[in-house]
Amino acid sequence: MSALPRQPNTAGLTLLRTDTSESGSLDLMRLLTTITDNLVGMIFRCRIDDAWTMEYVSEGCFKLTGYRPTELTFNRRISYDRLTLPEDRERVTRIIREALAVGVSFEVEYRIRRADGFVCWVLERGVGIPDDHGNPRWIEGYIQDISERMAVDEMLREAVRRYSSLFDHATEGIFQTTPDGRYLNANPALARIYGHATTDSLMTQLHDIQRQLYVLPGRRTEFIHLMQTEGVVRNFESQVYRRDGSIIWISENARVVRNSDGSVQFYEGTVVDITERKEHDAALEHQANHDSLTGLPNRALMRDRIQQAIDQARRNGRMVAVVFVDLDHFKLINDSLGHHIGDRLLLEVAERLTSCVRGNDSVARQGGDEFVVLLSDQQRQDEILTVVSRLLEVISRPWSNAGEEYGISCSIGVSCYPQDGNDPDTLLRCADAAMYQAKDSGRSTHHFYTPELNEAISARLELENSLRHALERQEFRVYYQPRIDIATGRILGAEALIRWDCPGKGIVSPDSFIAIAEETGLITPIGEWILREACRQNAAWQRDGLPPMTVSVNLSPIQFRHSGLVESVAAALQDAALDPAYLELELTESFVMHDAERINDAMHSLKALGVDISVDDFGTGYSSLSYLKRFPVDRLKVDKSFVRDIDTDPDDAAIVRAIITLGHALGLKVVAEGVETAAHLDYLRTHGCDEVQGYYFSKPLPADALEALLRSGLPHSTPAALGQVTA
Repeated sequence: MSALPRQPNTAGLTLLRTDTSESGSLDLMRLLTTITDNLVGMIFRCRIDDAWTMEYVSEGCFKLTGYRPTELTFNRRISYDRLTLPEDRERVTRIIREALAVGVSFEVEYRIRRADGFVCWVLERGVGIPDDHGNPRWIEGYIQDISERMAVDEMLREAVRRYSSLFDHATEGIFQTTPDGRYLNANPALARIYGHATTDSLMTQLHDIQRQLYVLPGRRTEFIHLMQTEGVVRNFESQVYRRDGSIIWISENARVVRNSDGSVQFYEGTVVDITERKEHDAALEHQANHDSLTGLPNRALMRDRIQQAIDQARRNGRMVAVVFVDLDHFKLINDSLGHHIGDRLLLEVAERLTSCVRGNDSVARQGGDEFVVLLSDQQRQDEILTVVSRLLEVISRPWSNAGEEYGISCSIGVSCYPQDGNDPDTLLRCADAAMYQAKDSGRSTHHFYTPELNEAISARLELENSLRHALERQEFRVYYQPRIDIATGRILGAEALIRWDCPGKGIVSPDSFIAIAEETGLITPIGEWILREACRQNAAWQRDGLPPMTVSVNLSPIQFRHSGLVESVAAALQDAALDPAYLELELTESFVMHDAERINDAMHSLKALGVDISVDDFGTGYSSLSYLKRFPVDRLKVDKSFVRDIDTDPDDAAIVRAIITLGHALGLKVVAEGVETAAHLDYLRTHGCDEVQGYYFSKPLPADALEALLRSGLPHSTPAALGQVTA
């Protein structure tokens, strides 16, 4: 409100009446009184003295200050100047006197303490009034309460402070850019992400986003297109250059900000550096699609590449060859020299195979000592034969290791598109059948697939088809092989082993169908059935009065990787009403060490159920003590390949002793598998092995046969007596 115009002394005011209408005349005094009394604020006139003595204040004084006008005028109770907070008083006085000195009106905001002690903000506007000599004598003006506005202003300032803090200290990059690719604003995090020391450096040097930032300039075009059509982009991933030229991955979320007329004002959004996640994803993808030992593509990736080669050959009228390579007598090398030597040989073979093919061909490790070579874009069979002959020649070269030279060879089977099949699975099966034909022909040779080999393929397909129905037809059986406590001769537990009672074939060994079950995915439902049956049978034995014992169930890698494994184990225990303490889950050492971190987490989840965990085939894999000591493992099971010759082979004996010592050092029980002679038992007892299982005590038995064995009293007999038991 502007300052009041100068008025004569109120004592000299006269009542003016002016005829304005038939209803009467205007009472100016009443009008002024009404206005001053009802204003939201206080009109005042004060002297220019040290106390700023109020000569007149309007009725709004009470609502503003809590004091009656008579209490403030002429400082009868308190001077208005004393209501101003001390920390504001000097500033207010200075501003008013500076305005009076130059003859202008003033406006000042400050705080007063009301009569009730409450502090509020006020806005005072006023102007100096001179005396008859032209010297400022009074101030006339208006004071209003602005506490609400100041509170709103403070909230806005606080919001700005918070936004500025978030903007400056956010870990995500925040930006505003023009549609033509210039930065309007950027926070420090964005500068750091792009390798700039400051935001000024970023905005000065990075003035063409499309050409300077994106590795693929078309990504900016796509970004703009999404902005124009959708108004937003979400999780927009791109590769960009940092200031030093290095490349990183970013993910952007942004939106369009428009003017009131609908035109684009700018784009604003956030940027996150996802390079680490991308590298992790790439590593996981590589692990999922490549062999962990050789780094070659695995069967899944090779299958995809075969399909791509078939599609290309179909368009170009060319041939594709699938070459199945299997090392001859590799098991002998592995068993005699050790698995670490076998691994070195596999690495050498992978390198030799890769050296024989072109850049557009592929080499994959199928598993074990089996490799697959894909020869794409072939014109004639003689070209394929040339490569196959070279593969045989290169593989058959002597191999040196630690000063020793070894002779190796391989058997090769070949199938071709289009004559032998038009899909990856068919070509792989045909090449596999041809490879077995090469082995039957004396090894160290090759064989192309012929229709006559259909019989072998048909037999495998028949086995696979029968396997698919075996579970629903209840053809599987669980056999149990006892596990013996060396010290007492008691049966502590039993290992559950699957057998297939196939109509027309009799009992089929797991070696004949487990690999097929894993390839076809049937291993998961089969493994779950074994788990449930073993839990059910163990609970039934306990209900029938037999002493409680632990039953061990093997988990395949495929089954272990299944997301619902923990839930399946919990359900099997609950349905059987079996105490988890009487269930043990077995994993092979090589699998445990293949993906140790993730497997360790899964093990802890299983241990939380209360079950035991053992590492099977210990000594055959690639164990790392740094991992093994962290695993929640209860037992190590020494592989039977080491136990078989412990009484005649010093190396095997030393390995078994070392495993026993290692297991005990880690607080684990050690179980020896494949115990077949008294000499085996004596050696293991002498060197402190805890438990044993093998044919010396008992073959794997059907459930009723094992129950009879348990009831016969033999579990309480000596190990020597147990050695006389047969299946």
